[in-house]
Amino acid sequence: MSLVIRNLTVVRGAREVIDGLSLPPFAMGEFAVIAGPNAAGKSTLLRAIAGLLPATGEILLEGQALHALPRAEQARLVGFMPQSLESRSALTVLDSLMVAMNAGGGLAGRALRGPAAGRHALGVLERFGLADLALRPMAALSGGQRQAVGLAQAMIRDPKLLLLDEPTSALDLARQFQLLSEARKLAREGRIVIAVLHDLALAAQWADRVVLLEGGALRASGAPGEVLTPQSLSQVYGIDARVERCSEGRVMVMVDGLSQP
Repeated sequence: MSLVIRNLTVVRGAREVIDGLSLPPFAMGEFAVIAGPNAAGKSTLLRAIAGLLPATGEILLEGQALHALPRAEQARLVGFMPQSLESRSALTVLDSLMVAMNAGGGLAGRALRGPAAGRHALGVLERFGLADLALRPMAALSGGQRQAVGLAQAMIRDPKLLLLDEPTSALDLARQFQLLSEARKLAREGRIVIAVLHDLALAAQWADRVVLLEGGALRASGAPGEVLTPQSLSQVYGIDARVERCSEGRVMVMVDGLSQP
């Protein structure tokens, strides 16, 4: 299975946010991170892939035009975790997962009701260590808890393509480790997982591939050590940075200051 993006253009208002973007194919089992400065088009790209923004060009999943598929089929194949969830909902966490599951046509195209729906939703919460929140109202959750529940909602229909928009922004260090470890594990189980991350240290630690965007255009794509170089970080972010490898071989990014004009 692969995800192919060719000549993608997204216009928001009067502004062309992404213009003719083509990316190397994403492969099954890959955990990729989209990185770049503010207004690079990262979240726009993710939302366009998810079908939440109109776009022109080609988005092919398993060789099929993703957005030409029936909506129920798209919902089965693609899971999307937004930057934030509705915080005032009176639904419990468990109910919110059951709503998310059946809103897109159910599991494998079949709506689940009653005890079967509850068992499936509870099983997903247990996988992500959230079972203790099952009966808590969404409105009573902290920002970090809502973000963790967002991953469970995105996985409720067992998608083949999982899109995570800034999934760690409200998480403490332990929860960041847990979520990104889980994201990489989900990829290894036979999915494509793509996340938008601002934290380059996390991108370097967890990603199989980093896609670096600037101004809606591709600047680099490859392994973290190939993409996150002092030269590329200076050009794209305007920073002076050191890129070193720890004893385990992972790339570490340390910012020393702003680049001099």
